[in-house]
Parts: sequence; structure tokens; C-alpha cells
Amino acid sequence: MLVLLAGIFVVHIATVIMLFVSTIANVWVVSDFTKASVGLWKNCTSDGCDDVLSYASEDALKAVQAFMILSIIFSVISLVVFVFQLFTMEKGNRFFLSGATMLVCWLCIMVGVSIYTHHYANGQGTQYQSSHHGYSFILTWICFCFSFIIGVLYLVLRKK
Repeated sequence: MLVLLAGIFVVHIATVIMLFVSTIANVWVVSDFTKASVGLWKNCTSDGCDDVLSYASEDALKAVQAFMILSIIFSVISLVVFVFQLFTMEKGNRFFLSGATMLVCWLCIMVGVSIYTHHYANGQGTQYQSSHHGYSFILTWICFCFSFIIGVLYLVLRKK
């Protein structure tokens, strides 16, 4: 049981780190022809990054930014609650609060990345019509899977 809890804890920390990286890094869409990429915050080329996104004023991008920030917040809260519950909860109880918070994080990731996929997949809406997804986009989908698994495991596990 201790090994399982330690494993979940490590995966949870990895998920938090990947959420930070995927939200901060500006590699959600990568151009196929030039060394350029677009993220949630900046447009980067081989000359450097600038703060001007051609679609920065769109509500869809603002929603994605908000949901990704919320997912980081809920993931960190879930991690803190898990550690707190680990040391204060009575034996035999389940990690309901940690699991519920992590599932809210999962929901925020799902909404944010779904909006981004719908509006900006394959360069639609960006200035790079011929492009592919960058590592930030892929990391976000990996975090989506991890956060669901962690949330369900927290709900199922009992403290022994």
C-alpha cells in the first residue's frame, strides 16, 4: 500500500510539473515550414518571442488560458490536500477530497484543451496554416489522462 501511495504521489508531482511546463511553454502549434511556434501567451520565431499573438483578443484563447491556470491551481490544491489527509486522516477512510479536487483539475484540462483543439488545431486560427501540434499540446493531453487516473485512484484508495 505504501508503494502504491508513493507511486501515485510521484505521478501527481509529475503531472503538476507537466501542467506548469505545458501552460508556460509556447509550443502548442509548430510551423512546418519555418522555425516558429505559437503558445498560449506568445508567438516565437527563430528571432525570438514576441508578445503579439494574432488571435490574442479572442475569447477562446482567454478561456483556454483561464482553464489551464485553474487546472494547475486545482492540481496543486489536490496535492496539498492529499499530503494533509495522509497525515491527519483516520485509518480506513478514503481520499475523497483529494480525488474530487483532482477530478475538477481533470475537468479544467479537458475543457481548456478541447477549446484549443476546436479553435486552433492544425494551425486554424493561427498564422501557420501548415503546422503540427507541439510538445505543450501533447503534454497537456498526457496530463489529462494522468489527472483522471490519479483522481479515480484517490477516490478508490483507503488509508491503511
